[in-house]
Amino acid sequence: MGKRCYYEVLGVTRGASTDEIKKAYRSKAKELHPDRNQDDLTCEARFKEVNEAYDCLKDDQKKAAYDRFGHAAFEGGMGGGGRAGGHPGDFGAAFADVFEDLFGDMMGRRGGGGGRSRAQRGQDLRYNLRVTLEEAYAGLQKTISVRGSIACDECNGTGAEGATEPAACPTCAGMGKVRAQQGFFTVERTCPTCGGAGQIVKNPCKSCQGAGRMERERSLSVNIPAGVETGTRIRLAGEGEAGLRGGPAGDLYIFIEVQEHAIFLRDGKMLACQVPVSMATAALGGEVEVPTIDGGRARVKVPAGSQTGRQMRLRHKGMPPLRHGPGAAGDFGDMLIELTVETPVNLTPRQRELLREFEEVKADNSPQSDSFFDKVKGFWDGMTR
Repeated sequence: MGKRCYYEVLGVTRGASTDEIKKAYRSKAKELHPDRNQDDLTCEARFKEVNEAYDCLKDDQKKAAYDRFGHAAFEGGMGGGGRAGGHPGDFGAAFADVFEDLFGDMMGRRGGGGGRSRAQRGQDLRYNLRVTLEEAYAGLQKTISVRGSIACDECNGTGAEGATEPAACPTCAGMGKVRAQQGFFTVERTCPTCGGAGQIVKNPCKSCQGAGRMERERSLSVNIPAGVETGTRIRLAGEGEAGLRGGPAGDLYIFIEVQEHAIFLRDGKMLACQVPVSMATAALGGEVEVPTIDGGRARVKVPAGSQTGRQMRLRHKGMPPLRHGPGAAGDFGDMLIELTVETPVNLTPRQRELLREFEEVKADNSPQSDSFFDKVKGFWDGMTR
């Protein structure tokens, strides 16, 4: 019985692309794998037929010969040295290809093979930095100390003594991984000689013991922009751990924590504070001074009859937007002021008398009432001075 058409075996058309052929092969290989069809004695032969077809069609030269001459391209020496499709060696190689496609990501081989493991990027570092609310408002330049690995100065990160260079590992030929054939499977594992580096250091650097990097504490100057808040992350590129075998350094991430303030509460760009006012000022109206986050003071008018909990707003006296530029003052947040009316304590006999007189006053708008409030204000101001 003659061989079936390879395209028919894989279930694709003659104009199918390489990706379509590979996709069809994966599907057929999974469907017909003997381990999944132990009760079907025909699956092993069909499985070999699928691998034979894929071994031909995955190779551009074999595929071109097959498209021109059919199966005769691989019989009697035609096709430039191609072996018969069903040869056990080709079957194992074909299955190794699908094994690599299916499990390449787990083995670390996707897109370039084990040789890429030679140079490794250094790990990122994290640094937690606490700042005051005033520092978050104004921004600052701060020096921090960070401990981590840096490239060895003696060997420039190679790990080799003097001007010598690391040699290619003789076991894996510099690939960092070795293969072993186990039946239908080709198993790949990390090279036991070089540990996946692909290189060995015959004369290790005495300063770093061949590691290529050393632990050091460094001082770094960090620019903290105005407007940061808890959770703000600042990235310093290349200031993390040194890379392995000439790889790039990692990054340093600074996480900001803004300390709680004794006066102000913050919500984004908004600030809020409570301001105590005397009973007389709350009743008669007046002005109070309130602190601002920039270190200054602002005068606020208190309307007559104000109660505890009344809120007033100071425009653009809050926090700046993060990384604001010149002329962006209009983007500053506001400051909310909440009044707290204070009840007087340690009253003098005269002040007690005036408060009792106040209780007896019935007509708030009468001349007697106006005269009384003038007295209250005078006595209260005298007591607070």
